[in-house]
Amino acid sequence: MRLWSVHPRYLDRQALTACWREGLLAQAVLRGATRGYTRHPQLERFRAQPAPLHAVGAYLAGVADEAEARGYRFDRGRILYLPEDPVVLMLETGQLDYEWEHLMRKLQVRSPETARCWAGIIRPDPHPLFILVEGPVASWERP
Repeated sequence: MRLWSVHPRYLDRQALTACWREGLLAQAVLRGATRGYTRHPQLERFRAQPAPLHAVGAYLAGVADEAEARGYRFDRGRILYLPEDPVVLMLETGQLDYEWEHLMRKLQVRSPETARCWAGIIRPDPHPLFILVEGPVASWERP
């Protein structure tokens, strides 16, 4: 499971659709609707929120917004918990930088044209759910 912290605009088609599916899986896990992935480290940042399901709902909405901008049709009806008020999570610069390097390595192999498009970016924008703060790679990350 990879719930990217980078803005979904940087994801190629494969990563965007995988992020949507994995976000839906995260929603199911947080609802207690599945027995798998219950201890997945990437869910720690959502579980730490006062309303974890609303946080993952906001995350999914950001992914769906990008899909819609590209002309894809992700079923927003599958987002079960949309917050009424904006949800913001802190994202440390080290985590964003780590994920950016990880994504660029994947893109160079799978989607070289997309990798070339983003090659000049040193630090990408984060997913709209996140506010960037100085800090290291997240403790839950498994490099």
